[in-house]
Amino acid sequence: MHTILRTPTTDMEVTSIRLERELKEKLKEISGNQGYQALIRDILWNYVQQKSGEWKPRFSQDDIRVTLAATAQQEERCALTGQLISPQQQMLLGLTQSGDMVPLSLGSLPA
Repeated sequence: MHTILRTPTTDMEVTSIRLERELKEKLKEISGNQGYQALIRDILWNYVQQKSGEWKPRFSQDDIRVTLAATAQQEERCALTGQLISPQQQMLLGLTQSGDMVPLSLGSLPA
């Protein structure tokens, strides 16, 4: 399993963001025990890493239980290597130990 390092909330700055009530409720539903604020932070960090080129893998090869052949319908990023996968490019979908389906480039796993 992957480990996400957490910054203590005492080291964070308080900020305010306006969200639609429905969006906030949906975030609470899908965040489960994680909490919606932590989920939003994870989403924002993932976005910043992808857009800035500072991508860091969240999964290792040991996390992948099974793979399925697939074709990308939109630009994806391999969950193991960070390699971009272009639309219509052959790829794999990997089922992780935690039940997530993640995009994988064809050469990201040993044969």
